[in-house]
Amino acid sequence: MSAAISPTTGKAYGVQRVCCAWEMPRSSFYGRVARKAVPLTLLKRGPKTPLTDDEVLALIQTDLETSSFIGEGHRKVWGRLRFVKGIKVGRKRVLRLMRENNLLSPHRVVQGQPKKHDGKIITAAPNVMWGTDGTKVFTSEEGWCWLFTAVEHWNAECVGWHVTKNGDRFAALQPLSMAIKARFGSVGAAAARGLVLRMDHGTQYLSEHFQNQIKFWGITPSFAFVAEPQTNGVTERFNRTIKEQVIYGRHYRTIEEVRAAVADFMGRYNQKWLVEKLGFRSPRQAFEEYQLQMAA
Repeated sequence: MSAAISPTTGKAYGVQRVCCAWEMPRSSFYGRVARKAVPLTLLKRGPKTPLTDDEVLALIQTDLETSSFIGEGHRKVWGRLRFVKGIKVGRKRVLRLMRENNLLSPHRVVQGQPKKHDGKIITAAPNVMWGTDGTKVFTSEEGWCWLFTAVEHWNAECVGWHVTKNGDRFAALQPLSMAIKARFGSVGAAAARGLVLRMDHGTQYLSEHFQNQIKFWGITPSFAFVAEPQTNGVTERFNRTIKEQVIYGRHYRTIEEVRAAVADFMGRYNQKWLVEKLGFRSPRQAFEEYQLQMAA
């Protein structure tokens, strides 16, 4: 419009006057002109690379074909291109091209069919399945310590816990021993016969001592799927709760301080924590009402 001739005055008005009349910044006008002058398909973010994607892909394929090894990932390919052959190319660019053309290492993908965890881990009655897991807590004077818990799958009640410096197989058994003593009255042979224990593949739980001990109590092991913590979701969710309520944002100097804080929380949690799946009742309230119902 700034180049048009006014029919009244016979003069052309400049860009500044026209933009002022239309209340539009001149930068928008010049930006519009620039975008019309250069096609959008030619615009590319970042600096121009000396090699096209097709040329880099050809170099990658040649490197894989001439390599003395098989099944290498994008880092090895990029390393040879960049440091051995002196070709300046980005590592992420090599990764993108290898992924788009199915050239990544075949040994680093999940093998076999995925396991479908379409069942339920919430039981219809107590003492059918428990879950156990361990997590770490930091103290300023004594370093890291371990917190092991045992959780009832039916009502999410914490039936046993143990805070210790060493997170070995013996420590992992302590919350179970505590829970079996409280629920079944004894830690003797077959005291918890029929109970199933859900756990992950931690070294404590895979140890021969741990497995032999729970079998002595009559407990059947049930392992969560590898790399799928949701299959041990009851205990994982409880660990998240205790971290949010007791661990995160708090400073502990010694393991004894952690132990005191956890002990205080366990009592409040079992008695007062409202669980939606229980009709917003606490774990202890739901368990006591279940016992009264069974006794009636």
